[in-house]
Amino acid sequence: MGADLFESYVGSLVAPIVYAVIVFQGSSFLSETVIFPLAVAALGMLASIVSSFLVRATGDNLAAGLHRGTWTASVLTALGVLGLSLWIFGGDEGVDNPIGLFLAVVIGLAVGILVGQISEWFTSDHHKKVKEIARQAETGPATVILAGIAEGKRSAAYSVIVVATGIFGAFTAGHWALGDGGGVYGVAIAAIGVLATLGITVSVDAYGPIADNAGGIAEMAHLPPNVREATDALDSLGNTTAAMAKGFAIGSAAVTALALFSAFTQAVRLDSIDITNVGTIVGLFLGAMFPFLFASMTINAVGRAAHKMIEEVRRQFREIPGLREGKEGVRPEYGKCVDIATGAALREMVLPGALAIIFPIAIGFIDVEALGGFLAGALVTGFLLAIYMANAGGAWDNAKKFIEAGAFGGKGSDPHKAAVIGDTVGDPFKDTSGPAMNIVIKVMTIVSLIFAAAFIA
Repeated sequence: MGADLFESYVGSLVAPIVYAVIVFQGSSFLSETVIFPLAVAALGMLASIVSSFLVRATGDNLAAGLHRGTWTASVLTALGVLGLSLWIFGGDEGVDNPIGLFLAVVIGLAVGILVGQISEWFTSDHHKKVKEIARQAETGPATVILAGIAEGKRSAAYSVIVVATGIFGAFTAGHWALGDGGGVYGVAIAAIGVLATLGITVSVDAYGPIADNAGGIAEMAHLPPNVREATDALDSLGNTTAAMAKGFAIGSAAVTALALFSAFTQAVRLDSIDITNVGTIVGLFLGAMFPFLFASMTINAVGRAAHKMIEEVRRQFREIPGLREGKEGVRPEYGKCVDIATGAALREMVLPGALAIIFPIAIGFIDVEALGGFLAGALVTGFLLAIYMANAGGAWDNAKKFIEAGAFGGKGSDPHKAAVIGDTVGDPFKDTSGPAMNIVIKVMTIVSLIFAAAFIA
């Protein structure tokens, strides 16, 4: 739970430190540029702890309490970073404008909030996009799936505009603060800004599964309908907050990967990458292809695991007397189902994970410029796929919840059955391939950076 967020958080700390050590070697402010990312992260952690005490339910507006915690953590972090930047860099003559680093962090905070807000617009059943997907269920599962795919892709386009604007702003602020080399450092610092409030972000992300499982318990325990209605409302909010958290993670991943990519080009002594070079173009296409291949492998893995699970459940119904009829004292063999799920989760990731390591190493030993193209292609398509799959999956899930709340015929109707199919398609999108994508694009960049010395030896 939250592995993608935590990995993005660690990556956002590594990127500016590695870049600073390579680019600012010998400068008077090297130690400050190494300490500053860690100080910002610590400050964000404290702000998250304080803000968690402000999360309270506010009438029927369930999202307001969670938003209050997120906004408060961001404001406290911004105010603290203003003091930090002046304190750490203010006395160094090599730093032109310390306030520029504060602006870079604030830009990162803004990018995180805006990408999260875009995810909410596209996944919350309080907004018209999810209601439109639910309406499409009246004409069957095909139109539900088409509507979810369309809205997921549209959300990716809006998120790219926000991230691209943020990168440009952070680069400008960093260059204003530190001069040559400071632009990319500003981008790396902005990545920490996106996830500076990780404490509250992980809490919001973990909220979803807790509410979902509470609803499952309410249904299996045959509790009164009003209990299930309450847990459904909480679960719907949880789906939205999970999509928002994934937006934070992949937004940070894109910015972090750019900073790591810049550190890689410095490490292998690439002043520029020529996209008219045939090797670079080949690498660019291979990199753009890899996230699609990875997504295909992970989604197929979910399908194979689901098939084994279904066969096991059918076997138990056939072979365990009284299980199908629900006789008292007859219990399913839960352990075998758990074993299928956990075993598949480990085995099925061996090949995709190995490819994410082997590809950049193999290309790097052939041509470092081609590897640069590979990493750039993977960064762009990986970011787009991650946002698209996370938001499409969340939208399908909440469209189903919206119908279950009584819209378009309610639970058990034909539109509900169509929405369930959409939700089933969306689960591997938002819970498997989407979260894994932002880890993949940074793992490949970090592996390339680690092996940089070997590539140029």
